[in-house]
Parts: sequence; C-alpha cells; structure tokens
Amino acid sequence: MDENQVRDQQEDFVQEILDAIRRNLPQDELVEKLSDYHENDIATAFEELTPEERRTLYPILGAERVSEIFSYIDDPNEYLKELDLEKAARVIENMDSDDAIDVLEDLDDSTQEQIVRMMDEEAANDIRIIQSYDEDEIGSLMTTNFVEIQNTLSVRQAMRSLIEQAGKNDNISTIYVSKEDGTFYGAMDLKDLIIARDYTDLDSLISTSYPTLDAHEKTAECIERIRDYAEDSLPVLDEDGRILGIITAQDIVEVVDDELAEDYAKLAGLTEEEDLHESLFRSMRKRLPWLVILLFLGMGISSVVGGFETVIAALPIAMAFQSLILSMAGNVGTQSLAVTIRVLMEEDLERGTRFFLMFKEMRVGFSNGLILGSLTAAFVGVYVHLAKGVPLHFAFMISACVGFSMMVAMTISSLVGTVVPMIFHKLKVDPAVASGPLITTFNDLVAVVTYYGMCWLLLINALHLPERIHP
Repeated sequence: MDENQVRDQQEDFVQEILDAIRRNLPQDELVEKLSDYHENDIATAFEELTPEERRTLYPILGAERVSEIFSYIDDPNEYLKELDLEKAARVIENMDSDDAIDVLEDLDDSTQEQIVRMMDEEAANDIRIIQSYDEDEIGSLMTTNFVEIQNTLSVRQAMRSLIEQAGKNDNISTIYVSKEDGTFYGAMDLKDLIIARDYTDLDSLISTSYPTLDAHEKTAECIERIRDYAEDSLPVLDEDGRILGIITAQDIVEVVDDELAEDYAKLAGLTEEEDLHESLFRSMRKRLPWLVILLFLGMGISSVVGGFETVIAALPIAMAFQSLILSMAGNVGTQSLAVTIRVLMEEDLERGTRFFLMFKEMRVGFSNGLILGSLTAAFVGVYVHLAKGVPLHFAFMISACVGFSMMVAMTISSLVGTVVPMIFHKLKVDPAVASGPLITTFNDLVAVVTYYGMCWLLLINALHLPERIHP
C-alpha cells in the first residue's frame, strides 16, 4: 500500500469515526464502535469535532481511553481546557508518566500543583520523581510503565506476577528483574517466559549483562549507546542501582529526533530549534546571538580585504573572481564539517585516527581543488581574453592564479572544517556549535587571504602583470 492509499484509508477511518459520533448512537454501542479504531485516528477526528461534541464524548470514553487518545495529539492542553481540573487529573494520571510530564510542563505552576494533588498517590509520586531531574538528563525522559519481578521467583510465580502487573503496565515485551534488596539484576524477554516449562530455572532466562542507563546521565552523551543496543526499552537506574523507570523505543526515537533538530538548528546558526508559529521577538532572540558574532567576524574579513586595496587598485579584474573562490572554499569546508561531526558522533577517536581523518579530508580537498582549479583556470582564461580583451597569455596568467588559489583555499578549508569541530569536541562542547555559518565565515577569511595573497605575490610582485598589461 503506497503513501497515498494509506492517507486515503486514514481519512476514511476518520470520517467513519465522525459519522459514528454524530449519529447519536446509544453510549454502549458508540463505545463498542470506537473500540475498533486506533487512538491515532480518533485523535485526528477530535480536531474535526466541536468543543461541545468533545465534552459530550469525554465521559462516554472514560479517562483511560481519553488519555490514550491524548497521547497522539500534538497539543493536548488545548483539549484539557475543556475538562474541569479533577477530570483533567484523572486523564493525566492514566497517561504514561513521561507523556504526563510533557502535558504538565505546558501548564502554569499553580495549575500543575492542583492537578498533581488531585492525582492518586502513586501517579503523583512518579511525576515528582521524573520532574526532579534536569531536562537534559535521562531521568527526565523515562516512564514508570514497566514490569519488574524478583529473581528468586519460580517460572510459575513470575508469570503470575506478570499477569498482575500487566493490567496496569503495558510495556511487557521486556521484563525487568531485581534482587531481593531491590537492586537491578537483569532482564528477560516475554517470549522466553511464556514458553518456559514450570521446572525451568528462572535464572537461565535472565540476561544479567543487560545494558542500563544512569538517571543522571546526559541525554546527548548516551544517545549513541542507546541506539547501538537497539532494544525495545532500557532500564534507568538510580545511584543505588535500583530501577526507577525505562526508556522505550518511542522515547529513543523522540530523543534522537530532538537531538537532530537541535543540531540542525545549530548548523543553521540558531541558538535553538525554531517553531513555525512562534512570535517575531522569540524568533529574533534565537537568531540574533549568532548573527552578532558573525557580524563582527565579517567585519574582520572586510578589514582583511581592505588590507589588499593595493592589489585591487593595481589589478581590478581580480575582484570579479573573489566570490568564486569564497563560495568553493565555503562549500568544501561545510562538507568536511558534516563528515567530521558524523564521525565524532559515532566513534571515540584516538589521536592517530584524528590525524588520519585530517589527512584524508585535506587529500580530498586538494584533489577536488586540483580538478576544479584546473577547470577554473581554463574557463577563466578564455573568459578574460574574450570578454575583457586581455592578451591570451596574460589572461591565462590571471586564470592560473585564480585556479591555484582555489586549490589552496579548498585544501585549507577542508582542514579548517575538520579541525574546528575536533577542537570543540576536545573541549567537551557540542561539535554542532561549529555551525555552517561559523565555518563558512572562517573559510571566507582563509579564501580572501589566500586569493589576494596569491595575486599580490604571483601576479604583481613576481610577474609585474599590471605594468605589462598597461605599460
């Protein structure tokens, strides 16, 4: 089924849900009818309903089903406002704790406190534990929706404990095991427990070397480890080794997506990700800091160009090819930046590997620069001769300088695009901070100095070209 067919099918489901809700069916019949549809489709249908229709529907569906539907809505707070605080508390306490935190964060502090006080003690305690962690720590992303059993149980006892907990916790594909003192022991697959015989030793089903996360670990620092293990969920432990919660595959996807969005924002020169509907002031505040920094760096480049006034005055045609050198240097620098950040994310580079990466990127930059510089020399020479009327041998002297400068600038820019993120990484700063605009600005400086330096050294001082063209 292709994407259009899937979209059409979902639209059909949503329309069927809307028709069922608006047909004034008896409550029992409506509940049974809606039980055939996925919560995501019902959430989409919610957007088409009027507030009055939704208010009528909430008590019919019940707090538990409403909480499941709300987990598929981008902004559930818009709909929570349609409920009184007590009913909102019932809905939130039925959500996974991590989803409940996301909803509560968008409420003001007073409303948060009132809702948490109205929730049952266990749910409220889970909320407080998760809120105690900083937003960049793994503990702030965990959910308490998991099944935990003791390693001293028999297979039959473990199955009974699983059944008791499964009514309340539906993340049961991986079962976590603790010791008698409550510390984490290992994990087992649900499938292994189901097919195990009564006489099977439970310990033989448990993986005691199962990967874990520390609740205070920084999210950005353990994303690669989470992704490498590729488990449905990973346990989050406290300082004493007790399991506090788990990070699910869905959480992992959201974390990776958030990190990619954050890195993309940094590469675009933003202080943080920008939203389509945010205010003008907020958007300016995110963009302005980097722009101010780049403004002063740009002034530095302009002053460097000003230092080559004598070159421009003696050989005005050199100005025509400045943007060509700058753009190619910026392009290869950004390519090297992207490759280096990718490698730094995946591997813990040793000194030898770092030098190898630098050497490799310089070779790539030099090789590409040699090819593109040669092509530039050929085309620029023909252009200067035909369009500017410069004698052919003088035209190719100019074009050779342009091509050689391009090759040198591309080689150095490749090195800059590799070294700068490595320095940031060594200093324990996110390499993405070495953003596209920053690298491009540095490479502009490299390209300007290289190009006009070559023009001054080769064309003016060595070949005395201005005097020979205009004797």
